[in-house]
Amino acid sequence: MSTPAAIRSWEAHFTQYRSVWKTNVMGSFVQPLLYLLGMGLGVGALVDDSGRSDALLDGLTYFQFLAPGLLATTAMMIAANEAMWPVLGGFKWWKKFHSEAATPLTPNEIAGGVALWQITKSCIAVVGVATVLALFPDTRSWGLLLAIVFGTLTGAAFAAPISAWSATRDGDYSFPTINRFVITPLFLFGGAFYPISQLPDWMEPIAIATPLWHGVELCRNAVYDRLEFWPTVGHLAYLVTLAVVGWVMAARSFNRRLTL
Repeated sequence: MSTPAAIRSWEAHFTQYRSVWKTNVMGSFVQPLLYLLGMGLGVGALVDDSGRSDALLDGLTYFQFLAPGLLATTAMMIAANEAMWPVLGGFKWWKKFHSEAATPLTPNEIAGGVALWQITKSCIAVVGVATVLALFPDTRSWGLLLAIVFGTLTGAAFAAPISAWSATRDGDYSFPTINRFVITPLFLFGGAFYPISQLPDWMEPIAIATPLWHGVELCRNAVYDRLEFWPTVGHLAYLVTLAVVGWVMAARSFNRRLTL
């Protein structure tokens, strides 16, 4: 009983995860490896041979430019999907959250457990990507440790507001739309695959306003020891604010749903 309540709720998620962790961890390792081999080395060779990559990519090869961005994009995709169907299912299909609410756990503590678990899943995925990056001399640096923190924070910034939305839904009709029109465009246009300066002028401010760009910038600069104080503070403030505000909204949604 001395264990914090949110951690007891988190433990229920972890207990379920133990039955599938091998497949999940393997996917976290194999997928970024395929991206790096296919795009970082394959497409990267074409980009580097163009003669303009040095100026466009701030002195990095395409492989070096792409690789750290995968830390943030992977966290975004894992966290976003963990915040959709599993959250709705806990209320509607499995009644898991209602069962937890029948114990001494409060809705806030249940929401806290969900938040901790989503952060854990994001961290597992980011560590998998970081492990792959450590295999290559171009991306092997102590900055990967800090980039893991930044990537996990990026995941939290997505999971929080999406969880707040999912906790108010009675069906999953909006989730494919979120994936199709929010997550996928951010994956493609959030600065992981090319500088956002290459986007049309009207799209660049939109990219800057998204959490993924901030996460990508933090991860890339951490890996190559290019972090500057004020830009780093700005990126962190943006992601932390989004995560905190999102989880306040999620806690309210959990309270309304579980006290009806």
